[in-house]
Amino acid sequence: MFDVIRLQRSTGSAAVSMAAGRLTGLSQSGSAKAMIPRSYGPVPEIVFLNTSGGLTSDDELEYRLSIGPDMQITATTQTAERAYRAEASPAQAMVHITAAEGSSANWLPQETILFDGARLRRDTIIDLTGDAAFLGLETIVLGRAAMGENPSRLTLSDTRCIRRNGRLELYDPFRLDDAGPRRAGTPALLQNARAFAVLILSEPHAEDRLPELRAALAEPEVTATASALPGRLILRALSPDAWPLRRQMARLIEILRPGCLPRVWQS
Repeated sequence: MFDVIRLQRSTGSAAVSMAAGRLTGLSQSGSAKAMIPRSYGPVPEIVFLNTSGGLTSDDELEYRLSIGPDMQITATTQTAERAYRAEASPAQAMVHITAAEGSSANWLPQETILFDGARLRRDTIIDLTGDAAFLGLETIVLGRAAMGENPSRLTLSDTRCIRRNGRLELYDPFRLDDAGPRRAGTPALLQNARAFAVLILSEPHAEDRLPELRAALAEPEVTATASALPGRLILRALSPDAWPLRRQMARLIEILRPGCLPRVWQS
């Protein structure tokens, strides 16, 4: 009989609470860290970090943020998250943000890069109270183009759930599996794009921002479309390269939240 080799797995959890303009709670364990850099702008910034360097089979990563009344917070990640080849169960990632009455939460992480063989399940849960506002972005990149990477095997389950006063406001699931790269050229899927993003705005009268967002969709090599219902707006974009997509999304963020683009995006 051979002994089963149990590989070391990464587990991390970081939680931040802010209220009345100050830090009220901070906890971090394992590979997950949270930093609050000195900010000279009007909006405090929180930077989450996974020190393991990436996610693979059975890794678990959790970020939590709680925002008190009448505050605006921008949260991001220090660098792009990486999902590596996973031979067994998928890596698990979870983001949970709660925002109280009168507050504004901006969740603007950097890109997630999927490598060949990646398996990732991620759930983003947003709980809003009253007229709290939320701006969220997720960007997925299929491999590193400069390194000639072209993932052909991967599994991604990426779900966003927004609740207001406990009631479901938006449920946005996305799934990509091994069949995706093989059919990537079809108009119903990725149109051969290597990078794609979703931008969600949830706030009173969010639908009024639709015309100015559509007018700003002018970045070469980026294809995008936006739609809105009362109180929420969704924009989806894709590109054959990650950099044009980042420029386009940065421009949209500056329109919706002037001065809130994370500083780590500019480094």
